[in-house]
Amino acid sequence: MSLELPPARSVAENPTQEQLRAWVLELQPNVQETEFGNLNYRARVKSRLAKSTFFVSDEPNAKPTISRAEAAEWAAKQDAYIAEQDMVLVEGYIGPDPEFRTGTRLFMERSNSNIPAMQQQLFFPRDAAFTPEFTIIYTPNLAAPGKPDDCLITVDLETYTTRVFGSDYFGESKMGGLRMWNKLVYDRGGLAMHSGAKTFPADQTSSGEEELALIIGLSGTGKTTTTFRNVKGSLPVQDDFIALMPGGQVYTTEDGCFAKTFGLDPDDEPTIHGGATAPDAWLESVSVDAAGKVDFFDTDYTANGRCTFPLAGIRHRDPRDLPKARYLFILNRNENLIPAVAKLHPAQAATYFMLGETKGTSAGGAAEAGKNLRVPGTNPFWFENDASQANRLLELLESSALEVYLLNTGRVGGTDDDERSKKVRIPHSAAVQQGIVDGTISWVEDPDFGYLVADDIPGFDDPELLQPRRLYERQGRLDEYQRLVDRLAEERAAYLAGYEGLDPRVGAGISS
Repeated sequence: MSLELPPARSVAENPTQEQLRAWVLELQPNVQETEFGNLNYRARVKSRLAKSTFFVSDEPNAKPTISRAEAAEWAAKQDAYIAEQDMVLVEGYIGPDPEFRTGTRLFMERSNSNIPAMQQQLFFPRDAAFTPEFTIIYTPNLAAPGKPDDCLITVDLETYTTRVFGSDYFGESKMGGLRMWNKLVYDRGGLAMHSGAKTFPADQTSSGEEELALIIGLSGTGKTTTTFRNVKGSLPVQDDFIALMPGGQVYTTEDGCFAKTFGLDPDDEPTIHGGATAPDAWLESVSVDAAGKVDFFDTDYTANGRCTFPLAGIRHRDPRDLPKARYLFILNRNENLIPAVAKLHPAQAATYFMLGETKGTSAGGAAEAGKNLRVPGTNPFWFENDASQANRLLELLESSALEVYLLNTGRVGGTDDDERSKKVRIPHSAAVQQGIVDGTISWVEDPDFGYLVADDIPGFDDPELLQPRRLYERQGRLDEYQRLVDRLAEERAAYLAGYEGLDPRVGAGISS
């Protein structure tokens, strides 16, 4: 049974986008109309607040917890605050499929109607059968003194309720539902994945059938770009979260897109740029001057500008009735010796999935930006010991025909300011995808890591990005290369050893 909502001074139930826009313009001083006719809200909080997020439990958990007694105290404070507020209730489904959809509601202060407006674009519409299972109660203007950043997010998986205090970042609403959905999917025998999805049409594949690719990666690694990039007529299906079930069946979550706007270019990312500049899009913390001119490249306030827009406004594949997953692309924004693409066998796939290696971006806040990270499954929203993610993936790989590839969306040979390094660019990644779908890549085993690397890819102009050892060898840096290989093997083994209950096959793919 879903939680009963606390009483408020008034509640506007399921208002239209037009009504929400009117309230934002009336009540919110931090909003501005842009040259495109859409609205940009300048948030106080610029990214998700991992350190302020706690699962409600009196039992030990691998994730940060808050006791049930303390959580109840905070809930009482929030309920008392809401009693004096005008609130908005927005309801809809996570997922479109009648047999696999979750009724979800957001209860929000009307003064911040930009957040329910954005959430409404991501929900699938409610219908006569709607019954709420998940609840997000969100008060941006009620701080949580004494908690990190004076903000608090409590996640109660017994009642499927998330409460947000103090943050006005839209991502806490979106992830409020999807974080709880992680557990629901796991309990049903599947794996919720921080993943985009795209399909390649049947007339463009070597199999002659429509093929579905899943793209996982931390925010900022190129997940959305890879998903929306048109390769061989591919169509985006989903931007951020899917459920992978036994046999390769996939279910989607959202009827819209929540995209990073930094560096958004109409030539490189025309689909996302078109969605972000539509009049019905909502922008958050994007650079907009006094005249309404938008600058997607200005980072004076933050590099973590965001937008939402409905899938209906862009070219896309209907997210219902998908074919079984054929490909899984694990994105890694690396800067040393990960190739542009590597093909993984199941144990290696579970290993690199568990390692979740990448270089952090502004999406994770200042504490992550520019740092080398390991986030299991590239999913920072998991609800328990992350070993269960990798173990479940290994089970699912055994019941499906999924091909798994590791894709580097960063650099080879060094950092941005190292003139010896080379960038893996968007056209390189597109050529990789085309070669995979066409079945035209010739593979050889990497002598150091044991995975398969490309010997040749049609249309790929730089073999040193395919086999980084070649770059280090040409530059007389083989000693450095070997030190990196040895260090990575040691660090990875130590990292995986820290997870209790991890399937021993996970880690078998660390080296050759």
